[in-house]
Amino acid sequence: MDRLLDLLESGKFLEATLQTLLYVVVAMGVGGVLGLLVGVSLTVTRRGGLLQNRAVFVVLNFLVNFFRPIPFVILIAALTPVARFVVGTGIGDRALMFVLVFAATFGIARLVEQNLLTVSPGVIEASRAMGAGPLRTIFTVLIPEGLGPLVLGYTFAFIAVVDMTAMAGVVGGGGLGNLALQYGYRQFNPWVTWSAVLIIILIVQLVQLLGNVIARKLLRR
Repeated sequence: MDRLLDLLESGKFLEATLQTLLYVVVAMGVGGVLGLLVGVSLTVTRRGGLLQNRAVFVVLNFLVNFFRPIPFVILIAALTPVARFVVGTGIGDRALMFVLVFAATFGIARLVEQNLLTVSPGVIEASRAMGAGPLRTIFTVLIPEGLGPLVLGYTFAFIAVVDMTAMAGVVGGGGLGNLALQYGYRQFNPWVTWSAVLIIILIVQLVQLLGNVIARKLLRR
């Protein structure tokens, strides 16, 4: 208990919480946009899609299927040379955020594809019958119609990225997960461990609540 109070007074918990939020915001911001682009491309290039293109679909589908199942801790190790080339270092926050963005991109891409496939083909056909081109249909019909499910998908992705940040210590990063492992688990201090866990749960619950509210409003349009 005394160790927990020391960490609170020194600002370690606040620093770790802000680090976790920074990691997640960067991963969801950059990876969310890239994942949306890949997911939409998967949807429209598949057989019967707006921009059917077998070659593009096969390549994108292979990349998503290849990278998405890799456990994050292994992905960190595998992408260390790539991170060193892209961001200039294989350790620390920059390397961690690079791998988080990479993992989020392919995870979100599949979620986007699955959610956009729920959009009624009749709505898309009606848009095309009114003379709308493929790109206009994508941005004014496909994505808006799938917005409710997409919000829920991104909420799920947010929670998954929070889980990934627990491995930050592998490359010298920080965050709540690293704090729980370093000052809690390794020092046999359950007070520190469970305090970090409760903060993570609070963040997840707030985001899940917000996502549910937004999705509910969008689905009722």
